[in-house]
Amino acid sequence: MNSATVRNLLVRGMLAGLAAGVLALVAAYLLGEPSVDKAIAFEDHHSHEHEMEVVSRSLQSTAGLATGVLVYGVAFGGIAALAYCFALGRVGRFGPRATALLLSGCALLAVYVVPFLKYPANPPSVGDPDTIGKRTTLYFLMMLLSVLLAVAATLLGKRLAPGLGTWWATVTAVAAFAAAVGVAFAVLPVVNEVPKDFPAALLWRFRLSALAIQSVLWAGFGLLFGELAERLLNPEPATATSSRTVPAAR
Repeated sequence: MNSATVRNLLVRGMLAGLAAGVLALVAAYLLGEPSVDKAIAFEDHHSHEHEMEVVSRSLQSTAGLATGVLVYGVAFGGIAALAYCFALGRVGRFGPRATALLLSGCALLAVYVVPFLKYPANPPSVGDPDTIGKRTTLYFLMMLLSVLLAVAATLLGKRLAPGLGTWWATVTAVAAFAAAVGVAFAVLPVVNEVPKDFPAALLWRFRLSALAIQSVLWAGFGLLFGELAERLLNPEPATATSSRTVPAAR
């Protein structure tokens, strides 16, 4: 794959990430923001200290949310496009569309779902402000481990494929990934700072909405980028002109 193709895929990945970010923004506004508002109301009701808002809630839920989600989509779209350039043709006999969907599914799993299972997302008023640095470090450490283990599992599957066949090599690699993630879950410390009186249903809805937003983002990216990559890498041949000949002027 030459540099021009890589550059074109990178641009398409960022554009697909931007478009997927718009879809995720709609999901975040419809699914996530109501839970955030309820969590803030719970915090205000139980807090005896009233701090002045530096940024208004209306700005946070509109321009602030849009900026964060769209920048996230563009950034991860570009990173995913570069990973796609490396993965295409190396993870099996998949076409551009199928490879994009496979990559986006693996990215969702490794970048978000696995860390989410260990350190799930929490709404405002959940968590000690003094431990935010520690919790952030643990979350990104789990994300890094998950990505590295996913790459290692992929390499393991490719190495075992000639001897075990594609099916059993894949099963073995997935089992090894799950076992390694289980060890990481057991070794890394547990974080449980949910207030005892915090509504369990609200916490559950917030976490489900966070998972749904990421699913929309990566599913949208996989579909959009797959279509753009297909058109770039496998352009349709020019439609043959009609065999009809133009009658000569008489």
